[in-house]
Amino acid sequence: MLAQCGGLRYIYAGIVQTLKRAVRSMLLDTPICDFGWQAPAFDLKTPKGARHSLSSLRGERGLLICFICNHCPYVKAIITRLVADAKTLRQDGINTVAIMSNDYQNVAADSPEQMQIFAEKHGFDFPYLVDEQQAVARAYGAICTPDFFGLNAELRLQYRGRLDDLKMGANGERNAELSEAMRQIAKTGAGPAAQTPSVGCSIKWRGE
Repeated sequence: MLAQCGGLRYIYAGIVQTLKRAVRSMLLDTPICDFGWQAPAFDLKTPKGARHSLSSLRGERGLLICFICNHCPYVKAIITRLVADAKTLRQDGINTVAIMSNDYQNVAADSPEQMQIFAEKHGFDFPYLVDEQQAVARAYGAICTPDFFGLNAELRLQYRGRLDDLKMGANGERNAELSEAMRQIAKTGAGPAAQTPSVGCSIKWRGE
């Protein structure tokens, strides 16, 4: 009887761990944009050790902050388009930075070494920073990958939507919603009232 109880406890513990992994990986979408919210300062490093702060990254007309990671299928699906949009936005005075906040001790695919490989593979021409303590993701209220924060020249939030309207794995014509919104922000300082949430995998928090 005791052996049976021990076996049941083992099975129960396995089920609990499986459910926890499922919760950590669940699909989430971003909240409604909190227009005018002031972006908190940060100072982070690239995998190679180069430091970047919020103030040093700011473009003449704004900054796009992208919380992403290497392994998420939703990031992989949009990364080529994101890199292309970032290049175009630079011409409008909007800089871009990507931040990786996942607990890479438990997700080896998101390690700094893999970040460098991912950035080089996809031709990043913007910094890809390691949020080692996950403090920046928590300060910003980031919840998933990808999670976009479009800031104006005063570093106030004006966009919290998706990259575009293409479905997962789809190709072809698209409505480049983030790019269009950031151009509007560059011109007027304000983002569009109507925004569609970004969808992605939950951020992998340490200890959860």
